[in-house]
Amino acid sequence: SDPLDRSLCVFNTGQWALEEQASEQASARNRALVLKSPGRHHAISAYLRSVYSFTDKPLCLQYEVQFQKGVECGGAYIKLLTDVSSLRLSQFSNTTPFTIMFGPDKCGSSYKVHFIFRHRNPVTGRLEEKHARQPGTDLKEYFTDRNPHLYTLRLYPDNRFEILIDLLLIRKGSLLEDMDPPVNPPRDILDPDDSKPESWDDRPLIPDPRATKSLDWDEETPRLIPDPSAQKPLGWLVGEEPFIPDPEARPPVDWSEEMDGAWEAPLISNPMCAEASGCGPWTPPTIPNPAYRGKWKPPMIDNPNYQGKWQPRSIPNPAYFEDLQPFRMSPVAAVGLELWSLTGGVLFDNILLCDSLDVAQRWTQDTWGQRQATLQESGVMEQLLLATVKRPWLWGVYVFTVGLPLILFVSFMWPDKVPGRPLLISGCFGTFKRDVWVFVWTEVWSS
Repeated sequence: SDPLDRSLCVFNTGQWALEEQASEQASARNRALVLKSPGRHHAISAYLRSVYSFTDKPLCLQYEVQFQKGVECGGAYIKLLTDVSSLRLSQFSNTTPFTIMFGPDKCGSSYKVHFIFRHRNPVTGRLEEKHARQPGTDLKEYFTDRNPHLYTLRLYPDNRFEILIDLLLIRKGSLLEDMDPPVNPPRDILDPDDSKPESWDDRPLIPDPRATKSLDWDEETPRLIPDPSAQKPLGWLVGEEPFIPDPEARPPVDWSEEMDGAWEAPLISNPMCAEASGCGPWTPPTIPNPAYRGKWKPPMIDNPNYQGKWQPRSIPNPAYFEDLQPFRMSPVAAVGLELWSLTGGVLFDNILLCDSLDVAQRWTQDTWGQRQATLQESGVMEQLLLATVKRPWLWGVYVFTVGLPLILFVSFMWPDKVPGRPLLISGCFGTFKRDVWVFVWTEVWSS
């Protein structure tokens, strides 16, 4: 489809293009907006023909996205730019004020569909971003199958919202209850100036003040002792060291004891220990000491003075406000795509912003719905054949589920098709010619 408006404003280093869609679902001579440059920042925007105001009508924002080359890391979301006096599309960037941001985003193993709106705090006047919680469904297929998908956001004057992909509802909720952080702050907060009294006892357990250490408690007893039952292995050479100086080693020619100090030969394994069970001083292994008791501590008992976990008292929130109509957001004057993507070839098509669900339905039927109907009319056979492109093993399934029963049926129903010439072999073979699958029935008869 054509761009949104007669005026398109572009900035940053990323390249945009109007190209025909590369997909089996593409309509003839249909051109779409394509983000071309991998690893670049892209921005493009267009003014609306009239400012959209949030009054008593719903908002419907929808558009199609196709990751033609897949997606590694990048967004494909759209922004509804706020109607402010400073709005200049020639300066459109990530700092340009927006009212709503909506659409898919992927990086790493995270697949998301964002719905973010900016809400003005009536007490402080500051704008705060509110994020819808992510749907619980797995969104990976929409990013990886390289087919176009229709993303739809619907907002209603009663503060409900709906998020759909390919007209399938994946998330719904309330602007008042299902946004993070919430639109309305809590009525009460913990007093930041409150502090715990020194006399407050929040210990659930205390050492028993009546307990005393028994007279036979020896805190100096070691935890480990030599194993009294251990014996030195036979053949242990106590007088031999495991390593000895290499008797064949000689100091380097340029070695100077005055400069380098006394020379020492490098150590090598003692050949006397090669056949022995061990060399050097023998010490028995250690075992846990059965008499070990460790440092004495009194047992713990319930604290009779326990007052519970302390927390500051609650006070009325000085920043509290109640906005029961967050749907009444800042008016929208333009639509923009401000994106970074590690992969190029991201296609955008059929962008629609309106306040009528009937208009949106007709628009969808004339664009997305028309292509879906065309796919359905293409017939079951063509879809089965297209499925084998990605799954060649389906040919085996087709032969056994369709071809083999057909062969057996004909063989049993007409065993004497030609009198006096019994049927020896019958089969069904196929070939692809000019995108048409041709079945050829062959029969071999004896002469």
